Amino acid sequence: MAFSELLDQVGGLGRFQVLQMVALVVPIVWLTTQGMLENFSAAVPSHRCWVPLLDNSTAQASVPGALGPKDLLTVSIPPGPNHEPHQCRRFRQPQWQLLDPNATATNWSEAATEPCMDGWVYDRSTFTSTIVAKWDLVCDSHALKPMAQSIYLSGILVGAAVCGHISDRWLAESARWLLITGRLERGLQELRRVAAINRKRVVEGTLTTEVLLSAMQEELSVGQAPASLGALFCTPGLPLRTGISTLCWFAFGFTFYGLALDLQALDSNIFLLQVLIGVVDIPAKIGSLLLLSRLGRRPTQVGSLVLSGLCILANTLVPYEMGALRSALAVLGLGGLGAAFTCFSIYTGELFPTVLRMTAVGLGQMAARVGAILGPLVRLLAVHGRWLPLLVYGGVPVLSGLAALLLPETQSLPLPDTIQDVQNQAVKKATHNTPGPTVLESTHF
Repeated sequence: MAFSELLDQVGGLGRFQVLQMVALVVPIVWLTTQGMLENFSAAVPSHRCWVPLLDNSTAQASVPGALGPKDLLTVSIPPGPNHEPHQCRRFRQPQWQLLDPNATATNWSEAATEPCMDGWVYDRSTFTSTIVAKWDLVCDSHALKPMAQSIYLSGILVGAAVCGHISDRWLAESARWLLITGRLERGLQELRRVAAINRKRVVEGTLTTEVLLSAMQEELSVGQAPASLGALFCTPGLPLRTGISTLCWFAFGFTFYGLALDLQALDSNIFLLQVLIGVVDIPAKIGSLLLLSRLGRRPTQVGSLVLSGLCILANTLVPYEMGALRSALAVLGLGGLGAAFTCFSIYTGELFPTVLRMTAVGLGQMAARVGAILGPLVRLLAVHGRWLPLLVYGGVPVLSGLAALLLPETQSLPLPDTIQDVQNQAVKKATHNTPGPTVLESTHF
């Protein structure tokens, strides 16, 4: 009896698996909610310089005549790039000549302006309180916002590295991994616990060390490399898989968090945009699961990454006035990234042998966290061109998607238990691609 048959006997999909799924999903939902909260807690409200004529009642009382707020704004704040009141500069002295109907832009010069020496006035009609308004993260200090987001995401990376081992105390470890690494008694206990939770009382009583040794005979007979990070890069047949899968994880974290934490950059209603992203993400993930079984792992991986990158790159060509189209492309791009995440969460586990599987997945997740840390910082490139961050955000998933073409297809293949299994798959692929006489072979795939 093979080990896969033994797992079916203790319950392939029962109460145990459902409880494990719930235990994982609940904290992930809250983590995602906390991450997306940045769009609202760190929103940048409309703002202008504080000026006495508009914001000091004593100064207003000294103004002769009956001038309204619009006139006072005209003589106090120069027009900005979008012909709206400038957000970062004010006139040194009131420019009364601008009230003349015949006044033009030549009636004042840049020398007549100065930075916001006395702070800013924020429009609190939409966001009553944000960290941007609280700490004045605007104008010359605007770079501090993406830096703060990167620091926050760095804390998540450190927390995952430090606290990751704690999860072993309440999440069941893989019985197959425990057995392969020589912990027979611990693996036997886990299998008995799974059988008990799944109400497989008959099977629970027949689980013995002899049964496990018989089921794991093939896996235990093959020498295992140590479950270390170095083994992923030094073992023949694994470095290419490790590098490309890590790149795909990085591309997701880099592009997703770079875009999703700054929805205001799309010049649209961020409340509606947030809802649309959530609505699109659900069918995108369900659709990716269907495509994984129909098209295969590699085509789905490549297609989702390349499609999301192309949608983001297309936004570099769309004028900022076409906000609806820009929002639609951004939502499609983020939906594609969600589909890609679902794909390589499954694909990565199928590329590596059991003894190294969680090490590879952990490396990928760490790469995604590093990408998330770097993603918000790319927005600083906007000072050299508003299109430049989108070019980077779109280029990374396209390149990683094309690199995924070099990965082997794993659909309908059994999970590799040993490193020898991975190497055998590579040999079979090479033999299959080598021209030779036609041979009819029966296979269970």
